[in-house]
Amino acid sequence: MTQSSLILFAHGSRDPLWRAPLEKLASAVGEAMPEKEVRCAYLELCEPSLPAVVAAMVSEGIEDIKILPMFFGVGVHARQDLPALIADLSKQYPLVRLSCEAAVGEHPAMTNAIVSIATASQSRES
Repeated sequence: MTQSSLILFAHGSRDPLWRAPLEKLASAVGEAMPEKEVRCAYLELCEPSLPAVVAAMVSEGIEDIKILPMFFGVGVHARQDLPALIADLSKQYPLVRLSCEAAVGEHPAMTNAIVSIATASQSRES
């Protein structure tokens, strides 16, 4: 049986408190999709790295790995660094299906959520 997973991929920070919202989000996503293994991975400045998370998942028998970039904008990390990492991982694990979603900032639902938050905060000030 093929196991599938989702990796929430973020930039990373030296500040350990920076990770808390992403890890809380990963937990909520995992609860919403109990059939999937949901984990966080980071590009730099903290662990675990994307290669480390993919290696762990592969060792656990997971054969289908989706990566969701947790970036608002599509800069160098999303356009160049992440595709290069995925290409290297695909060569290392040719039997594993690695795919990458669009950055969350490009999703219309994210725009709607931010508009909702912004308008709610403005209405509280009135």
